[in-house]
Formats: sequence, structure tokens, C-alpha cells
Amino acid sequence: MRKNLFYLKNVVIVVGFILAATLLKAQNTQHVVEKIYFPSAQEWQVKSPQFFKIDSLKLNEAIQFSIQNETKYPRNPWLTQAMQFGKEPFSDPIGPMLERGGLSGIIVYKGYIIAQWGDPNKVESCNSVTKSFVSSTIGLAYERGLIHSLEDKVYTYLPPIETASFTEETKNQNPIDKKSFIFPFDTPHNRKISWDNLLRQTSDWEGTLWGKPDWADRPSDKQDEWLTRKRNEPGTSYKYNDTRVNALALAATSVWHQSLPEVFRENIMKPIGASNSWTWTGYQNSWIVLDGKLVQSVSGGGHFGGGMFINGYDMARFGLFTLRKGNWQGKQILSADWFKKATTPTNVNPEYGFMNYFLNTGQKMYPSAPASAYAHIGNGTNMIYVDEENDLVVVVRWIENNAIDNFLKKLLASLSNKK
Repeated sequence: MRKNLFYLKNVVIVVGFILAATLLKAQNTQHVVEKIYFPSAQEWQVKSPQFFKIDSLKLNEAIQFSIQNETKYPRNPWLTQAMQFGKEPFSDPIGPMLERGGLSGIIVYKGYIIAQWGDPNKVESCNSVTKSFVSSTIGLAYERGLIHSLEDKVYTYLPPIETASFTEETKNQNPIDKKSFIFPFDTPHNRKISWDNLLRQTSDWEGTLWGKPDWADRPSDKQDEWLTRKRNEPGTSYKYNDTRVNALALAATSVWHQSLPEVFRENIMKPIGASNSWTWTGYQNSWIVLDGKLVQSVSGGGHFGGGMFINGYDMARFGLFTLRKGNWQGKQILSADWFKKATTPTNVNPEYGFMNYFLNTGQKMYPSAPASAYAHIGNGTNMIYVDEENDLVVVVRWIENNAIDNFLKKLLASLSNKK
């Protein structure tokens, strides 16, 4: 009897140890989950690099390197636009432009700000980073059932689009030739184009929108083919083209029956605690009538002026939003599946997902960074670097494009002692 009691006592002790270990493991797991930090709308906590055992000297070396490599283009946007795109036909700006500031940056590690330099509070154009905002509004429309499949043809979703141009040219049109509506996807070629084609810049959309012909944006040197070349089947060729991005923005506006800035503000920027200091604009002539209301169809970048004007902190919040795959403080704003789609390339361009997710496939774009990293990139260079492997988001504005990899190399070297 005594032997049985001794045996039973040992069993109870062992079971107790197992239960205690299980409880401790559960507590540790819960503690890890609770450690995922999201900034509130009122505060973004700042931690020193030393808190995470990051080499502050190496980190500062990376920052100083970026400062030394500010873009050489003028801060006057009209002059820069003329220098970069002045040789393109019809390249004159038709949207607002804003003088830029100096080079600035923010580094976010594990959700916390660990470094910031320049003036990240300054609101300025982020150029084609705006394209990632456009694609996000498509993601919202897709997940809410406004777009049933990304393989659907875009033209099947669109009503006749009533333009609301106020120019004298429009007012004085010959009544016989005057048109009240535009049908941007109503050609034999454009009827083949899917939402996925537009998101990946593989549509080869044809036409003129807001006075900008598709062929005039980054035209080939074969001028005799500008108006006559054979169109590539949608999905078979890639070309970075702002007129086609603007066609997608117009289609998205028509699907939402609402301006894209309103959609973006209410469904993404407010939930992630962004400021109200940003503004997203279109062109002087990109106004349409939706349900009896004037709405401006916004642009997907600053190539012709317009686009998103935003500060660095709000860009960093958006980068953290994409790093967390659409989850913010436990709320799934956009599904993780959307971000998987956005970061999946095609054979046509293995380094591009949805606009404007530039992928580091094969470490070709940034040899010093992980192959899984990607960046939202705009002219300037404006960059939101997103690195899941290192739990890192980096915003750098107005850096020379050819200096980015060396900057990342120095930055990532500072993390070598972080474990």
C-alpha cells in the first residue's frame, strides 16, 4: 500500500511539472504575441538602436551615406520634370507640383522607430509610390466583392464615364463631334484587358487619357511605330506606363463610385493611424461626374504632376501595414492573400508584382538585401523598403537610385548583433 502511495505521489509530481511547463510555454507564447508593436495614431514609440543590440555606429554610417547621396536633380519640380521627361511628347505637367525638401529617412525595426533624419514631417510628392496606394484600393474592391475576379475583363465593370472638363476647348467643340462620355476600355484590344493585367503593367492598354497618349509615356526611339505598332496580347509584355496606371485609377474610381482618396483614407489610412496631412490629387482635366457629383480621378504618380503628397511617417505606416500583410493591431484590413498576390511576380517581369511592388527576386535589384524583400518605389528616388526577414521598414526620400544597395548593405550590417 505504501509502495502504491509513493508511486502515486511521484506521478502527481511529474504531472505537475508537465502542467507547469505547459502553462509557462503558453505564457511565453502569449508574451511573444503581445510583443508585436503597432504605433497608435497619437504616438509612435522610439527606441534606441542599443535597445535592440544594433550597432549604432554602423547605423549612423548608413544614415550619413544616404545624406551624402541626395539626388542631384533640382528641388524645383518643374525644372526636374523638364530635365527628366522634357524629351517625351506631351510631357508638360497638368497636375499640381510641389518643391521638395532635402533627403530624409526613417528606420522602423520591430514596429518601433530606431532612427530618423532630415525632415520626415515634410509633406511632398512620393511620385510612383502612389501606385501602391492605387493597387490597395483595388484590393479593397476585390475583397468586398466589387470586383469578383482579378481575371475579369475591366470593361465589363464600367459605366459610360461622363467627363467634366472645364476647358475652353471642350466648351467650344463642334456639337456634331462633341462627346459627353468616354469609354477607355472599349476597343478590341482593351476589351481583352483584365484587372490583373493592369495591376502588373502587362496590359499594353491603348489610347489617350487626360490628354496623354499611352505611346508618349517613355516612348520608343522608333517614332514611325508610335501610332502603328502591333499591340501585345495582355499579359505577355511588361511596360512601366503612367497613362495606363491612370486608366486603372479611373476604372477603380468608377467601380467604387467614390473618389480613391476617400476610399484610401477611410479604409486604410485612418485604421493605421496616419495623419490627415496627406493629399492625393489628379489633373486639371481629370474630373468626372459620378452619381451627379464631381469627382477627380486621381493619378498614380507624379509623372505629369499630381499624385500623392505625403510625409515620411505616413509612408512608414503604410510600409509597416504591408510588412504585417494587412493586419493592424489584430484587425485584418486587407487579407494576407492579397499581399501574397501583390508580391508574386510573373515570367514577363520576375522583379515586379502588383504596382508598385518592386521585388528583389534573385537579389537582382538589391544584392545586399534578402531575396524576399521588396520596395514601393517612386521617382526621386522615394522608397519604402520592406524586409520581413529582418522585421524592417525603411523610408528614404530623394536618394540617388544607384546608392540604395550600398545604403542597405551598411544598414543591414548594423543589425548583425541584434539577436
